[in-house]
Amino acid sequence: MTEPRLRAIFGGSVGNLIEWYDWYAYAAFAIYFAPSFFPDSNPSLQLLNTAAIFAVGFLMRPIGGWVMGRYADRRGRKAALTLSVMLMCLGSLIIAVTPTYQTIGIAAPALLLIARLIQGFSVGGEYGTSATYMSEIATSGSRGFYSGILYVTLIMGQLLALGVLMTLQFLVLDAQQLEAWGWRIPFAIGALAAVAALYLRRNLVETDAFKDKPVAAEAGQLRLLLRHPREVLMVVGLTMGGTLFFYTFTTYMQKFLVNTVGLSKAESTLVSTLNLLIFMVLQPLMGALSDRYGRRPMLIVFGVLALFGTVPLLSALAEAQSAWTAFFLILIALTIASLYSSISAVVKAELFPVEIRALGVGLPYAITVSVFGGSAEYIALWCKSVGHEALFYWYVTGCVFCSLLVYLFMREPLRESRI
Repeated sequence: MTEPRLRAIFGGSVGNLIEWYDWYAYAAFAIYFAPSFFPDSNPSLQLLNTAAIFAVGFLMRPIGGWVMGRYADRRGRKAALTLSVMLMCLGSLIIAVTPTYQTIGIAAPALLLIARLIQGFSVGGEYGTSATYMSEIATSGSRGFYSGILYVTLIMGQLLALGVLMTLQFLVLDAQQLEAWGWRIPFAIGALAAVAALYLRRNLVETDAFKDKPVAAEAGQLRLLLRHPREVLMVVGLTMGGTLFFYTFTTYMQKFLVNTVGLSKAESTLVSTLNLLIFMVLQPLMGALSDRYGRRPMLIVFGVLALFGTVPLLSALAEAQSAWTAFFLILIALTIASLYSSISAVVKAELFPVEIRALGVGLPYAITVSVFGGSAEYIALWCKSVGHEALFYWYVTGCVFCSLLVYLFMREPLRESRI
């Protein structure tokens, strides 16, 4: 691979990493900052409130996917990627400096909400544009591999958030200090890191696919997207079960291990971090497999394993007697998830022509993630609060079944690719 292409992949990947670090820092530190914004003595209700704002942030993702996707299809992938990281920096900065509820009252959770809306808008535009950029910058025989790298940076962002949490937990601060003011540190780090990512993205090269084709008058417009209804519905169907399964065993799992399994906060962080490290390594390997054997077979295997494995895995986790048992059960789940996550970006990008690709990937994906991924924690916590936690297990299974039907009846995107 040529040096300019390597630089482009590195620059796009680092920016993506910082974006997702900022996004996941909220989930990682929610157990510590919840009391600062929601003055309730019930920890479950505090987490429920922070989960609600997490979910509301997801509601901005379709708007971000629409606006930023249109911008990327008209002005270029580089311009859209630069703007998205600027917005993420702003959201993190607001969270880092917002006073507590005890200081400014209802304005505190209001500012937290505004920050998450900005971050939701940013990350909504990030995925579609990043997926488009990485698929167009990579060579045709390695798009699956580089799609895996895109998810590596997503997971690295989550790992970085957990790494900061573990460093503060074990080496720097005690629990009281973390709850009092230490939770602000990761958001300050995110804002500063986003400035560095902004520099890298301002020096990205534009993709040949975008440069070599004149911008059509309808590029990036909804009416052009509506001429591809089958592809739009496929993105929704592809995403529904995969993203819910992924969020269940990553973002929500830290809270599940504390509230349901009974592990300490430190143990849950350690278990999540070790699993994500292995999950990260699997991404490019699975992506490379798809370059050789096709995307559709891997999606079908994921769908079957997730369909029959979700309820047993979550049920066994709920009864886990040790952190090691929980670790191995989550590892099984994340290995299954890697069959989907490693290739999800490139599968969607291969469905659309260049003039509508960023919007075609970004908007339907963002809508689906907002509905199913963004609400995952809230639904899970609500099911637990009413005493029927197992309902959530079956909800995930039902969504996976819907996606499996799409995998079974779709054509092989590697052979149908428009890139």
